[in-house]
Amino acid sequence: MIGGIFPAFNKEISSTSTFESEPPGVKCAGFDLRAFRWTQVMIFAIEEINNDPALLPNISLGYRILNSCASPTNTLRAALTLASRPEEIDLTSPCPPAISALIAESGSSQSLAVAGTLGPFQVPIVSYFSTCACLSDRAKYPTFFRTIPSDYFQAKALAALVKHFGWQWIGAIQSDNDYGRNGILAFTEEVKKLGVCVAFVGTVLRTYTMDKILDVVEMIKRSTVSVILAFVPEGDFYPLMKEVVKQNITGIQWIASEAWITAPRPSTPEIYQAFGGALGFVVQKMSIPNLKPFLTDISPYTDPSAAFVKNFWEIMVTDQLQRVNFRNQFGDDVFFDVNGDPPASYDIINWQLIDRQVPTSVCSNICPVGTRTAQIKGKPSCCFDCITCADGTIANSTGSADCTPCPQEYWSNERKDECIPKSVEFLTYHEPMGTAITVISLLGASLSLATMMTYIRYRDTPVIKASNSELSCFLLVSLFLCFLCPLTFLGRPTVWTCMLRHTAFGVTFALCISCVLGKTIVVVTAFKATIPGNKVAGKFGPAKQRIIVCFCTLIQIVICVLWLTLKPPFPDMVFKNSNKKIILECNTGSEAAFYAVLGYIGILAIICLILAFLARKLPDNFNEAKFITFSMLIFCAVWITFIPAYVSSPGKFTVAVEIFAILSSAFGLLLSIFAPKCYIILIKPEKNTKKNVMGNNNKI
Repeated sequence: MIGGIFPAFNKEISSTSTFESEPPGVKCAGFDLRAFRWTQVMIFAIEEINNDPALLPNISLGYRILNSCASPTNTLRAALTLASRPEEIDLTSPCPPAISALIAESGSSQSLAVAGTLGPFQVPIVSYFSTCACLSDRAKYPTFFRTIPSDYFQAKALAALVKHFGWQWIGAIQSDNDYGRNGILAFTEEVKKLGVCVAFVGTVLRTYTMDKILDVVEMIKRSTVSVILAFVPEGDFYPLMKEVVKQNITGIQWIASEAWITAPRPSTPEIYQAFGGALGFVVQKMSIPNLKPFLTDISPYTDPSAAFVKNFWEIMVTDQLQRVNFRNQFGDDVFFDVNGDPPASYDIINWQLIDRQVPTSVCSNICPVGTRTAQIKGKPSCCFDCITCADGTIANSTGSADCTPCPQEYWSNERKDECIPKSVEFLTYHEPMGTAITVISLLGASLSLATMMTYIRYRDTPVIKASNSELSCFLLVSLFLCFLCPLTFLGRPTVWTCMLRHTAFGVTFALCISCVLGKTIVVVTAFKATIPGNKVAGKFGPAKQRIIVCFCTLIQIVICVLWLTLKPPFPDMVFKNSNKKIILECNTGSEAAFYAVLGYIGILAIICLILAFLARKLPDNFNEAKFITFSMLIFCAVWITFIPAYVSSPGKFTVAVEIFAILSSAFGLLLSIFAPKCYIILIKPEKNTKKNVMGNNNKI
C-alpha cells in the first residue's frame, strides 16, 4: 500500500463537515488542477508497475490518496491516518492495512512535518516538489527522499540569474514557512557574494489577514526596486498577487521560485498584467508514454469513489466560467499535454517595461568616471553616493571604489578621469617678466660700458684722476658682469646654467665689492696723508690696490670652487609650491655654501660701509666717500631685504627676487658712485678742474 498526500485544495476553512478523501474536521476550498494532475500521475505510475510483471513479480501495489489542503497540520493528520490501521479494513484482504511508503508532499513545511514524525518509524517518504535544503539533513530525516533538487541549487541559480542581468538592488518575498525562509536565506547568502543587495524581505502566507498583506504591498510601493524575487508557493502568493493587481502595481520584473513559475494563476488575464514575464527555473520535463490517454479517460462513471474526480469534472463540465478560465490558464488544454518541450512564452522574455527592454534595478546608479563610491551610513552597500575625486586623483572606470593618485609629475584633468602632465614653470625670456629683466640687464650692462668708455675718453681730466681710474675701470667691468648675471637665471635650468648662475653672481659681486673696498681704502689713506708726517698713503699704491682686489676676490673663488666640487647646484623639480605645476629651479645643492657666498659679500660690504662712514667728513668737493657710503647703504638694504623675500617667494618668483636684488644693488653702485662724476664730465665740464677738485669752498 502506497500512501499519497496532495494539496488538491489550497485553502483551508474551519468546519466540522468534510469533503471526499479529506481528514475529518477540515473543509477545503479552491480546487487545484495542477495538484489533481499530480494525483493522477501517481495512480498512472502505480498501474504501470502493476501491469508490468517484470518490475514487481507477485507483488501488487495499492494506493490511498488524501488531501492536505496545503497545511502542515492537515498533512500530518493525513500522514498519521494513512500510517495507522483502519478499523474497517477487511482482515481477509491480501493487502496489509498500513502503508509501506508515502508520497508527500509538495510544500517543504508539510514534508518536514511528515518526515520528522514518520522518519523514526522507518517509513520511506518521497516528495515530488519539496525543495527546502533543510530536508537534505540525513541525520534528521533518514527516510526522506525527493525527485526534485534542493533549493541550495535553485538559490545559486537565481543568484546567478540576478547577477547576469546586472540587478544589484532587489526585493524579496518569502512565505512564512520553512520553504520560504530557508529559500530566501540561501538566496541572500549567494547574492551577497556577488555584490547584490536585498532591499526588503516581505513575508506572506495564505492564512494571513489582509492587513499583513497590505503591509507587504506598501513595502513594495515604497521601495525603489524594480526586480522582486518571490520564494513562495502559489497558494501563499495568490492573496498578494490579487492585491498587487488591484492596486495596479506594474513595471516590476518578478523572479519566481519553482513553486509558482509554472502555476496556472499568473497566466490568467487578471494576474498576467502584473506578473506576466516572470522569470524562474523549472525542472526539466520528460514525456511520459501513455499518460495522455490515461488523463483523457478520467471519468466520474468509471469509479465514483475515485479521489477528487468529482471535483475535477465540476470544473471541467458543470461550471462554464471556470471552464473558460481553465482554458485561458492552460492554453490548448495544458492539463492533457504530456510533451516534455517547454511552451513557446520561453523564446521571448516579456519584460515588465513599456519599451520591453531589460530593466535595471539599482539603489544608486553606478558612479561615472571621475567619481568614487561613498557608502551611505545605515544603508546597504549597494546604496552609495558618488563623490568627485579630489584634485590629483582620478577614477578612469565607472563604479570605482577609490580614486587613484596621479604620479608626482602628473595632475588630474577637469573630469578627474585622466592624469595629465603638469605644466612646467620656469622664468623664460619670452614672458613679460623675463623680457623686462633682459631689457633692464642689458640696459645696466650698456650703462656700465658707456661709463667705462667715458672714463677712458676723459681719463686725463682731474675728476677721473682723483677717483682712481684703474679701480674705477675694474669696478665698471665687474658691474658690467653683474648686470649680465641675471641672464643666466632665465630659461630652463640645466646643470651648467645652475652652476654658472650662483658662482658667477658670487664672484662678480665679490670683485665688485673688492674694487669698492679698494677705492674706500684709497680715499681714506689719501686724506690721511695730508696730515704732516703721515706716510700711510704711500703704502697703498696701484700694486697693493690690485693685490687687495685680487685677494678679496680669490677668497670668493675658493668658496665657489669648494661648492662646485663638494655639492654643486643642480636643476631640480619642485612640487610643493603648486599642485598643478612643476617648478623648475636650480637647487643650491649646499645651502651652507650658498649662504657662505652671500655672507662673504656681506662682510666685504659692511667693511666698505664702515670705512666710508669714517671718511664721511672729508672735504665736500671730494665727496666720493659719501657716494660710497650711500651705495653701500643701498647694497646692504637690498640684500637684507632679499633674504626673507627669497625664502618666502613661491616658484619662479624666488628667481625673480634674486634677480631683483642683483640688479638693484648693481644699479645702486653704478648710479651712486659714477653718476655724479659723469654729470661733471659731460654736463658741467667747467667744474672738471684741479682747482675745483682740490678746493674746499666750492661744492660740486
